[in-house]
Amino acid sequence: MSWRPLASVCQVEDVASDLLSVLNRAADAVVEALSAQQDWGLVRPGGAQYHHDLVADAAAVAVLDAAGLGVLSEESGLHHPERPVTVVVDPVDGSTNASRGLPWWAVSLCALGTSGPLAAVVFSPATGARFEAERGGGARRNGEAVRPAPTSELRNAVVAFNGYPASHFGWAQYRSLGASALDLCAVASGSLDGFVDCSRLGSAPWDYLGGLLVCQEAGAFVSELNGAEVVLRQPGARRTIVAAATAGLLEQLLAARRALG
Repeated sequence: MSWRPLASVCQVEDVASDLLSVLNRAADAVVEALSAQQDWGLVRPGGAQYHHDLVADAAAVAVLDAAGLGVLSEESGLHHPERPVTVVVDPVDGSTNASRGLPWWAVSLCALGTSGPLAAVVFSPATGARFEAERGGGARRNGEAVRPAPTSELRNAVVAFNGYPASHFGWAQYRSLGASALDLCAVASGSLDGFVDCSRLGSAPWDYLGGLLVCQEAGAFVSELNGAEVVLRQPGARRTIVAAATAGLLEQLLAARRALG
């Protein structure tokens, strides 16, 4: 893939196509690095990082840094915060799935400028699904435009969870798939009707920002449970994300999630 460093152009934010090129290169670098990975286990027993997380992180950060971009990574934290564009990256979203050979994990990247998300790539190596979004430019899966389902009633909805709700709140069916970025992309593309974070602590920016932009550009709806800002650059920040195919379904999901406390 041809590409050029962005150091000379990321003083302005009208560079979405350039950013997509670099984000895709970073995703491909992760896949290439993981193709030779033998150890998919935990770095330390009882820890949170896997060996493949660290290999994937090194590959992604190398590409993004060389392109003149800042990085906020789940695995290695904040790099070059002084740079005008920061890429929020989860090198392996769904690390446990990946470690167990479950084909629901992704490389998730979202480029942030001073005014918010500019471009995003969420790539699933196991399925070959590559979701891309540019601010104001729509969302695509493998080059084809995606749109959410028309589902407007919770009683008809297939909903994915991060965590698990304390009680049934009216969905038709549910899934708990283990990779929030891909879950959000599934809402954007109509495979799921909604997504609700039911975890106790909420999700970090790298968990949801890539999928959030794909949802928004596809025409789906995303909100934070309590209306808090979702575009974050702080490694320790957490948010409770709810997404839906339609505005009406979003309101029902928010009400149901709030009722859980």
